[in-house]
Amino acid sequence: MQNNRNYFIAIALSVLIVLGWQFLYMNPRIEAQRKAQEAQKAQQTTEQTQTPAAGGAQPQTNGAAPTGQAAVTTTREEALAKSPRVVIDTAALSGTINLTGARLDDLKLKGYHETVDKSSPIITLFSPAESKDGYFAELGYVGNDQTGTVPGASTVWTAPEGAKLTEKTPVTLTYTNDKGLTFARTISVDERYMFTITDKVTNSGAGAASISSYGRVTRNNKPTTPSVYVLHEGFIGVIGDDGLVETKYSAAEKEAVTPAKSTGGWLGITDKYWAATIVPPQKSAYEARFAYYAGERPTYQADYKEDAVSIPAGQSVELKSLVFAGAKEVPVIDGYETSYEIPRFDRLIDWGWFYFLTKPMFKLMDFFFRYFGNFGVAILLTTIVVKALFFPLASKQYASMANMKRMQPKMEELKAKFGDDRMGLQQAMMQLYKEEKINPVAGCWPIALQIPIFFSLYKVIYITIEMRHAPFFGWIKDLSAPDPTSIVNLFGLLPFEAPTLLHLGVWPLIMGVTMFLQMRMNPTPPDPTQAMIFNWMPLVFMFMLASFPAGLVIYWAWNNTLSVIQQSVIMKRHGVKIELFDNLKGLFKRKPAPSK
Repeated sequence: MQNNRNYFIAIALSVLIVLGWQFLYMNPRIEAQRKAQEAQKAQQTTEQTQTPAAGGAQPQTNGAAPTGQAAVTTTREEALAKSPRVVIDTAALSGTINLTGARLDDLKLKGYHETVDKSSPIITLFSPAESKDGYFAELGYVGNDQTGTVPGASTVWTAPEGAKLTEKTPVTLTYTNDKGLTFARTISVDERYMFTITDKVTNSGAGAASISSYGRVTRNNKPTTPSVYVLHEGFIGVIGDDGLVETKYSAAEKEAVTPAKSTGGWLGITDKYWAATIVPPQKSAYEARFAYYAGERPTYQADYKEDAVSIPAGQSVELKSLVFAGAKEVPVIDGYETSYEIPRFDRLIDWGWFYFLTKPMFKLMDFFFRYFGNFGVAILLTTIVVKALFFPLASKQYASMANMKRMQPKMEELKAKFGDDRMGLQQAMMQLYKEEKINPVAGCWPIALQIPIFFSLYKVIYITIEMRHAPFFGWIKDLSAPDPTSIVNLFGLLPFEAPTLLHLGVWPLIMGVTMFLQMRMNPTPPDPTQAMIFNWMPLVFMFMLASFPAGLVIYWAWNNTLSVIQQSVIMKRHGVKIELFDNLKGLFKRKPAPSK
């Protein structure tokens, strides 16, 4: 029994890992939490509810960034037709700029479809405020009596005839108010997802003018899929001394988050694969806010207001901001962080606590993908690299297990000698370990050290858009989704869908078989309870992993296979008998009938 202690510790750790991930990350929010959130929404103070205005917002009287809600009055197509617009057409984006508010509220991502079927609609990111899924980014100004009306949510800008925003053709919009302030806004976009907004404000009036710029990302919905702890969705930003700030929708529903005034950084709203963020002018101080506004139509908003800028009469100032709106592609996000010097912009992708492992893990997989063109193959090759890196530790683990097996006869002698004297038996075993230079816990360290590797790989497969709709071979068309086959309907041969609870695909079955073989590399425990756990563990894991991304299940099955080979080589090297075939034969032997 002693020689199996480490093995069962490893099993217990594995069970805890999978149970923890299943409960904390994979299961939807429980009904009680959902009802509590609804109650919190209903209890929001009336001060949070702003009067609807044209286009969904109007300035607050306190001079902050505008807020508010717009009722759903039209379909998306009708809302787009209500106001003058400038077409956006690039290699990655299609849509329009709403000249009312110079607002980015119509944006689609050409490179991504709603489903794995390439004929399905492309992803819609932004939609007008009056439509069902209102979501937009807007830049404007807060003025005063001396400045007159400054550009805001309801301002109608003027665009040149036939203007069209492409990677090579920026667009300049203009607006002049009754106090002699002229605003010239030049909007450009690169070949991916970054908009550059440069405002030149000229004061032609008789006196100095003082204005504050604002920016906001506003949406009238949130993801319909239940949130999971492995992934942050909601408000995000890197704001001054506060560093990385992540606020879930539910937290903002309770109370607005207002980080300390800062200079530099960025803020916005992130989903699993998509995001919309604003990078304010990096030299001026600003106040940021993540807020929720209740009412007939709840609104979530990330915004900032910059400190006032004074413009002397006859002079002008220039303000430059960036708006990212698109897919969270790793190389693109990293490139923006470097080229635009945006602090910690790579954290827009939720690499998690094990950032120092998770991101290198992705880089390694991406390296293999660029050579072989298949992320499934990249997972297999990454597993081999990880196994090679941990080979010295695994050798110690299996060597320790081999030595424990070799000491089994002596351990049995000690048990017979000391009988019920547990203290004496323990001391004698410790002395035996010392004489034979055996560390009884050495076999646990490799398992413990590989737990972060497992977490990191899971994170990479779950969060990175590169894994979205990435195929393997055969029936696996999306490594980020569970294996679509099911044994219940004979893997699609029978004309009905398998119940979710009983869903068990081919790859979970393969994983279960490899886990079963790996466990049979060791002797069956003499204790009946432990033996039962030993026998049922692969089946339990098969059903538990059936709902996990196929890429993770493929990794686990491949890792088990490599472990069996590795353990066989090391055990043979130490002259220890490999128990696999004897254990398999023992399963089919009939037990003798109990004597009467």
